[in-house]
Amino acid sequence: MPRVKGQGNHGEEAIRAVRAAYVFEAAALDVAAARHNIPEATARRWKTEARKAGDDWDKARAAQFMAGGGIEEVVRQTLAVVVRQVQATVEAIQNDPDMPPGDRVQNLASLADAYNKLIAASRRVMPETDRLAVAMDVLRRFAEYVSTKKPALAAEFIDMIEPFGEALEKEYR
Repeated sequence: MPRVKGQGNHGEEAIRAVRAAYVFEAAALDVAAARHNIPEATARRWKTEARKAGDDWDKARAAQFMAGGGIEEVVRQTLAVVVRQVQATVEAIQNDPDMPPGDRVQNLASLADAYNKLIAASRRVMPETDRLAVAMDVLRRFAEYVSTKKPALAAEFIDMIEPFGEALEKEYR
């Protein structure tokens, strides 16, 4: 990996970690940066500077998708990305005290619609993914239940969702 200028207080290890999350785990750049306590703007600058130095993170990510097992792996990775984004969005909605209730409902409905469309499409492409989709749907519904019935537990529950979701993915593959 070519050296990236302007690392600031972050070293090569931080750049490598953010790049790996983005390229190999298909994490959104903001998510990859947050995982490693790096400001999103810094990660974006690293990505731009790396591309100028000959290391195009987007091309590397696309190559990883292609080499990772064809359409099935792309669908799995897409589902994983969407599930993480759903979690992040639900958390953002829950943590926004200024969001009017109507907007909350509209945002959650839109999110649920997009999620359901992706799941339906993945069933057609990959029927074995259907089991994982059901498991993730149950997890989502339970998260909504906890948020409604025991809001004091919601933050702790959200912290547990991602690792449990990863365990479900491994179990249902």
